[in-house]
Amino acid sequence: MDLRARDRQGRLVRLRARTGSGQPRAGSLSRRPARSPPKPAPALTETYFQILLLCTAAFAAGFVDAIVGGGGLIQTPVSLVVLGPTHAVASILATVKIPSFSGTSLAARQYLQRVRIRWPLAALSCATAFFASFGGSLLLTQVSNSFIKPVMLLVLAAVALYTFVKKDFGQRPARDVPYPAQIRAAVFSSLLLGFYDGFIGPGTGSFLILAYILFIGFDFLQASAHAKLTNLATNLGSITLFLFKGKILWLFALPMAAANALGGYLGARLAIARGNRFIRVLFLVVVVGTLLRFCYDVFFR
Repeated sequence: MDLRARDRQGRLVRLRARTGSGQPRAGSLSRRPARSPPKPAPALTETYFQILLLCTAAFAAGFVDAIVGGGGLIQTPVSLVVLGPTHAVASILATVKIPSFSGTSLAARQYLQRVRIRWPLAALSCATAFFASFGGSLLLTQVSNSFIKPVMLLVLAAVALYTFVKKDFGQRPARDVPYPAQIRAAVFSSLLLGFYDGFIGPGTGSFLILAYILFIGFDFLQASAHAKLTNLATNLGSITLFLFKGKILWLFALPMAAANALGGYLGARLAIARGNRFIRVLFLVVVVGTLLRFCYDVFFR
């Protein structure tokens, strides 16, 4: 084996030393090869890429959801595709509740500053929605939700057709709805849609807007503002249950929450600036997208 050392004059000389085992003799010098820099772990690189995809979807979801609801139609499918191979469905649906709550909170704040809120109605809706969503999330952790999708498909088809045909739908408030009827409609809608949001989720914001327009008599802007508050309560109810169950994947939930909040802030400002006509068009687009999504789930999965 070739070895290098310096003699008494400091000159570099080459030594040849062998032992019976082929190793350098004691006292001889050896030079170890330089170590190459460590390569990033493949799993860590994959995680960064997953977070990037999820944050992009969360931003788009927050933007759309702040205007017409239905942001879960973007966020939830992407999350299921990205995280589905390695995580349980219940954990994924629990995780996306965190960015949904974040974006909805910021969007609701924007609406509160610019839209007059009917607080007795909103408070009753929020309280009902919270407990209904808690119950829906509890059921989600125990049973499958596939049997509800055909029903939602029919409902969405009717909503899309009605919105397209009725051109003045949501363009101006209908002031002839009696207050007791508004209260009953708010409680029933919050109970039904709160449970739906905790159990399935995607499209809840759009359904809430529809309920506030049809049964309570709001225009699109008023309906969007009140739907945000109610949706905030449904998210909080689900999160409370999932925290108890330990289902949330915080590594993905926190960066998604920041992205969704930014999208919600920008979306709410745009909705307030553009008004009812813009919201109606985007609402129709989102409802059709929801319809197509449920068609795929029902007929091709």
